[in-house]
Amino acid sequence: MKINIVSRWDSSVLFTAEAASILLALEAAIKFGANLRGADLRSADLYGADLRGAVLRSAVLYGANLRSADLRGANLRGADLYGADLRGANLSGADLYGADLRSADLRGANLSGANLYGANLRSADLSGADLGGANLDGANLYGANLRSADLSGADLGGAVLYGADLSGANLDGADLSGANLRSADLDGADLYGADLRGANLDGAKNAELAQAYTAILPEGDLVGWKKCRNGVIVKLLIPQKAKRSNATGRKCRAEYAQVLRVFGAVEGISQHDSKIVYREGETIKANTWDDNRFNECSGGIHFFITRVEAEKY
Repeated sequence: MKINIVSRWDSSVLFTAEAASILLALEAAIKFGANLRGADLRSADLYGADLRGAVLRSAVLYGANLRSADLRGANLRGADLYGADLRGANLSGADLYGADLRSADLRGANLSGANLYGANLRSADLSGADLGGANLDGANLYGANLRSADLSGADLGGAVLYGADLSGANLDGADLSGANLRSADLDGADLYGADLRGANLDGAKNAELAQAYTAILPEGDLVGWKKCRNGVIVKLLIPQKAKRSNATGRKCRAEYAQVLRVFGAVEGISQHDSKIVYREGETIKANTWDDNRFNECSGGIHFFITRVEAEKY
């Protein structure tokens, strides 16, 4: 039986094979090094296919059956894998930069070390998947199921994880800086060593552990440091009764503070509001106070807990 593998863009024939199935035709094309960029393979049955190192950049695999397929090191940049069945597939080291994996079934798949930069994984099922060391920088994982997934050492910087299920997930050493974890489920997730600087955990379910990892302000009286205009440094006392918070970074806020000392001038003038002046012995109160710790730049007296951080700010 003659089978043609055609282009998604103009239906031109990319490869022709005498084969009993599209799977055998595709494997033959890969074996012969055919250029399969933009191949139209939508809804193809590729169960258990050996596609190691295949170049399927921008290919359409919409709804394809790739269950248990071997795609190690495959080039799937920009590929359309919407709704594809990739259960148990081996995508270790695969290049899925910008790929469309919305609603894809990736349960138990091996994506260790894969490049998923900017990939769209909205509502994808990645439960039990191995994403150790994967690059998910800027990926869209809105509402994705990552229950019990291994994300240890993964780069999730700036990723959208709004409403994602991360219950029982291994995030040991993962980079979650700037990630949107709003309303995510973190029940039982291992966040040991995770970088949560600038992450949005507002409304996240069972985020107490994540908050504990990122809370840097002790109770009781506290000394803080603030940089004012012209490099003037102010040493502050945050009294025990003053509310204080930090988001997930090092920048802190206080409800009010006492000025212990001003370095470099007689007084310090706020960099953001010239009406706020810091003078030794005076108490400065914030115009507004926001109890939501994750609103880092909201109302409060802003400070750092070490002088060197204030000086470099």
